[in-house]
Amino acid sequence: MTETIWITGIGLVSSLGEGTELHRAALAGAAPVVDSASFAPYPIHPMPALDLDKQIPKKGDQRQMEPWQRLGTYAAGLAIDHAGARGLVRDMHLIVAAGGGERDVGLDEAVCTEIARLPPEDAARLLNERLANGLRPTLFLAQLSNLLAGNISIVHGVTGSSRTFMGEESAAADAVRIAAARLGEGRGGIALVGGAYVAGRWDMLLLYGASGQLWREGWAPVAARQAAGGGLVTGTAAAFLVLETESHARARGATGIARLTTVRTGAARRRGADTAEATAASLAGRLELKPGYAVISGATGAVEPTAGEAAFLTGLRDSGPAQGPVHQTADLIGHPIEAAFPAGIALGALTVAAGAAPQALVTGFGVWRGEALALVEPIAPAEPFA
Repeated sequence: MTETIWITGIGLVSSLGEGTELHRAALAGAAPVVDSASFAPYPIHPMPALDLDKQIPKKGDQRQMEPWQRLGTYAAGLAIDHAGARGLVRDMHLIVAAGGGERDVGLDEAVCTEIARLPPEDAARLLNERLANGLRPTLFLAQLSNLLAGNISIVHGVTGSSRTFMGEESAAADAVRIAAARLGEGRGGIALVGGAYVAGRWDMLLLYGASGQLWREGWAPVAARQAAGGGLVTGTAAAFLVLETESHARARGATGIARLTTVRTGAARRRGADTAEATAASLAGRLELKPGYAVISGATGAVEPTAGEAAFLTGLRDSGPAQGPVHQTADLIGHPIEAAFPAGIALGALTVAAGAAPQALVTGFGVWRGEALALVEPIAPAEPFA
């Protein structure tokens, strides 16, 4: 059994703001929103101003969530509302891509200060002691990745099966792939899938900075960063999609936004011949691309994945139909790690729904590892986007 998968709802929040209309307009060319001062020397795309009360009860629920959980729960509510699916949440499956939660940076600093001058054997003992006594139970629980899914279930009443994937960009790509596959196989009629990431976090910036991945100058687009040696600019974003089988959507009279026809994922070792370009090329095998297809590029700006994607797209141009516009999502909203691939699919759906291209090829290239492709197509001229 193979069902056609429709995208019937999009919840998209980024540094630009919230909603489909704003992001659809931004594809035509919008100035990015960048904060270059708060985490200098690293520019980021910051959290937008949101009226959280529209989606999350103020008493209790907002206070016990970390910022990335609030952001994701908010975007999930937008997607459910956009799909007109509030009455379907009890049967809605949920698949979330999530990171490891936010660290207590104050505690980290205090521990590092204490152990800096100690010999290794004493430092190890003190580290264990401080972490055991310093992390409150509530703070420890806040680190659990599946709390985003839990908060979505509590706040929005989504009580179908629930899964949380960890693994940065790969987690999000596999979340979408598996959600679509389960629906396509007839194991459910509707699912909510997505992820969220907050860029304004010293713990994550230090992690990427220590590996030499971050851009340190004033903001520049991906192409300029790549020409100058590469560098990542992280972005705050949350993207959730309501996916439905065509039969389920038609039965309730829903109007689809676009068809999600293909989702493929891979993970190159990025050593020797096993490159990001080669993996993406293998994922693209037998894709039926149409002349003028748009590319929603997941290039991060980091050196290796961005070069790999550029080579892959050049290969497609040389061997396949003519490409249409190429939209660099990292120029628009930054690179939001777990939210990057769902956001790309959302932008691809908006592109084809507006009639701007016959197809949208969405690419995903992880900073460290993880390649993914998705193909998004219009539903039919007789069923316009509402």
